[in-house]
Amino acid sequence: MLINAVVLLILLSALNDPVQYRYHLTSSELGTDIDVMDDANICIATAISLLMILICGMATYGAYKQHAAWIIPFFCYQIFDFALNTLVAISVVVYPNTVQDYLQQLPGTFPYKEDIMSTNNMCLVFAVLLFIGCILSFKAYLIGCVWNCYRYVSGRGTTEVLVYVTTNDTTVLLPPYEEAIAIPPKDPPPQYMEA
Repeated sequence: MLINAVVLLILLSALNDPVQYRYHLTSSELGTDIDVMDDANICIATAISLLMILICGMATYGAYKQHAAWIIPFFCYQIFDFALNTLVAISVVVYPNTVQDYLQQLPGTFPYKEDIMSTNNMCLVFAVLLFIGCILSFKAYLIGCVWNCYRYVSGRGTTEVLVYVTTNDTTVLLPPYEEAIAIPPKDPPPQYMEA
């Protein structure tokens, strides 16, 4: 959410003063004189950034207020993002020459461009796949965290039978909490008589 807020501030400042933004874009170390971000692209990126802030805010609110339905949009976004990254990994496997093509499109001032291009193509593909694999593993972990949060929040309203395993041979089933409180004791405890 914070990263999207920073991106939104950068995009809004670019919309506010496009001359200064284009100056920084063309005079940067890695950039070229090609105008990559026109006003329409900046508006689209701003809308996407606002939508991401809204989705992240909904997930945060849903987790804080224990509303499971508010977490679902963020979970769907994570699944969609994971699917796109998986498609990128598949495209690198299917078309390994795209890595070299991408490197050739980089500007000449890109640091270590010649060193990277002189590397074996299979080593580059392996490095890219290793990097994407690490990202996919982290994203899968985060998807699992959000899913567990959703299950926890959605399961808090239901009463379930708790199972406590005492030994390998026996299992003790306890009634739900509300039923245990609502049932009054049937017989009073026995009175001990003194002899």
